[in-house]
Amino acid sequence: MALFSKKIETNDEFAVLPKHIGIIMDGNGRWAKKRALPRSAGHKAGANVFRTISKECERLGIENVTFYAFSTENWKRPKEEVDALMSLFMDYLLEAKSDMTQAGNSKIKFIGEREGISQNLLDLMDEAEAETAPHTGTTVNLAINYGGRQEIVSAVNQLIKEGKTEITEDDISAKIYTCSDCDLIIRPSGEQRLSNFLLWQAAYSEFWYSDVLWPDFKVDDLHQALREFEKRNRRFGG
Repeated sequence: MALFSKKIETNDEFAVLPKHIGIIMDGNGRWAKKRALPRSAGHKAGANVFRTISKECERLGIENVTFYAFSTENWKRPKEEVDALMSLFMDYLLEAKSDMTQAGNSKIKFIGEREGISQNLLDLMDEAEAETAPHTGTTVNLAINYGGRQEIVSAVNQLIKEGKTEITEDDISAKIYTCSDCDLIIRPSGEQRLSNFLLWQAAYSEFWYSDVLWPDFKVDDLHQALREFEKRNRRFGG
C-alpha cells in the first residue's frame, strides 16, 4: 500500500525534502490587531506571504504544498471579515489570470466544498486550475471552504455512490482531495493543533510549530522547518 510511502526527495540545499507540506496560515487577525489595523489588512499581508512561500516551494522542488486558507468553520466569522477574504481570493485570481506566468510552473488546485462560494469566484478558480493544469512543477493546493472531516465524509459518500460495500484505506486515499500522505505540517502563530486540517493525510506527519504570525513568516522560517524535518527519525509505526 502506497499510503505511507518512504520515498524521499533531495536537492542541493537539503539532504531530505518532504514530498507534501501542509501549511496552516494562522495569525493574520492577531498581526493586524497588534498594529491597530482591520483584520482584512492582516489577511492581505498573509496573501503576500502565501505567494512568496509557494514560489519558494516550487524553487526547492517540493511536489505538493497545501495551504489552509478558509475552513468550513470560518463562515461563522463576522460577515465583513468573510466578505473581505472572498474579495481577496477574487483579487488574487484576477491578478493571476492576467498573467498566469506568475504561477511559474506550479499547478494550482482548489480543495474544499463549493457550496456557499459565489459563482464568479468559482469560475475564476476553475479557470486557474485549467490554465495551470499542463504545468509540471509544484502542485499548490489552496484549501477554501475546507474541513478534514468533511473531506473524509465526501470520499466515503463517493465510494458508496459507486456501489462500494466494503471500503478500504486505499479506496479513501484515492478519493481525497490531495495526495494521501502529508510529510510535514507547518503551523505558525503559536497554536499547536490541526484545526480540522488534512486529518487523513496527517496520520504520520511531522509537525513544526512557530510563534511567528503568518504575515511575518519568511523563507528563512520555511527553511528552518525543513532543517528540522531533516533531523526527524521517521519510522511510520515500525
